[in-house]
Amino acid sequence: MNLSPVSIDQIGDFDEIVDVRTPLEFAEDHIPGALNAPVLGNEERVIVGTMYKQVSPFEATRVGAAMVARNIAVHLETTFADRPRNWRPLIYCWRGGKRSGSMATWFNLIGWRARQLDGGYKHYRRRVLEELDALPARLRYIVLTGHTGSGKTRLLKALAEAGAQTLDLEALAAHRGSLLGALPDSAQPSQKAFDTALVHALRQFDPDKPVFVEAESRRIGAITLPAVLLGGLHGGFCVQVETARDDRIELLLQDYGHLFKRADAFKSQLSKLIPLHGHARVQRWYDFLDGGQGRALFEELVDLHYDPAYARSSGAHFVQLPHARPFPFRPVADDVAGQARELLAAFAENRPVQPFLME
Repeated sequence: MNLSPVSIDQIGDFDEIVDVRTPLEFAEDHIPGALNAPVLGNEERVIVGTMYKQVSPFEATRVGAAMVARNIAVHLETTFADRPRNWRPLIYCWRGGKRSGSMATWFNLIGWRARQLDGGYKHYRRRVLEELDALPARLRYIVLTGHTGSGKTRLLKALAEAGAQTLDLEALAAHRGSLLGALPDSAQPSQKAFDTALVHALRQFDPDKPVFVEAESRRIGAITLPAVLLGGLHGGFCVQVETARDDRIELLLQDYGHLFKRADAFKSQLSKLIPLHGHARVQRWYDFLDGGQGRALFEELVDLHYDPAYARSSGAHFVQLPHARPFPFRPVADDVAGQARELLAAFAENRPVQPFLME
């Protein structure tokens, strides 16, 4: 039986992918669909690593082997107790070394056809970075531009439901992209996990069809977009989403209403604008917040912060913006799906968008 490590390109040949790294390593990033069955826990890995440096490699290996054996035994009695006789797992650790090798050895002794991933997660991560440099350049983008509150995210979701290829970067980053964009009760992924999710999304697209995407800056919260993708967005054809100011304010009240339940956190975010707007203006925004004047607060944020910032930045980055296709949009209307279908039809027929929902 050939038990040599297999390449990344053979991942699809296996019944299950097993990540034997620690829970912390797994949480930072992992191969999509992998099951975490650590052979060393978080604290155990620290103990072994410290012994390796401070005592000796031999003692560290001896102690680590005992830990690994106990953990594998537990997994055999629990996690993998129901796996069939002909099960084919692919096992990986950080570099395709002793941790994955230990579990693969025991699995094969049992009779399962287990193999190690050549180079482990480290090799997989290298492949992700290579694809981040290659895949975005193969696609052509239609970029939804427009002021904050114009409903670009709602339009993007409606376009996806209508059958268009869409890339929702804010969903992948778990952040709405603006100063107030952190999602309630949802932390952002690590940069590595975002990269992995992005590559997975890019692989699904047909290069012969356009990809609709929302205009983004280089950073979405704590996440940094790959340079090649950002360059593709900056050179993409633009759709200028045009939304009435009152509708924009209403949308912001709907999408960011949760912030009023956490006034202290909201004020902490607003305080970051003091260097740009001064203490007096930001204090007035605090007063609006304390007084339950959400509409007044968002009106001033739109007029005094978001719109001037958009005017300063968008034209400098999105080179096709002067030639953008205008799209009148009502994001708070009932027929957002119909509006998305009209946009797709206008592209298919190479005609102007019919503003059938504008007042």
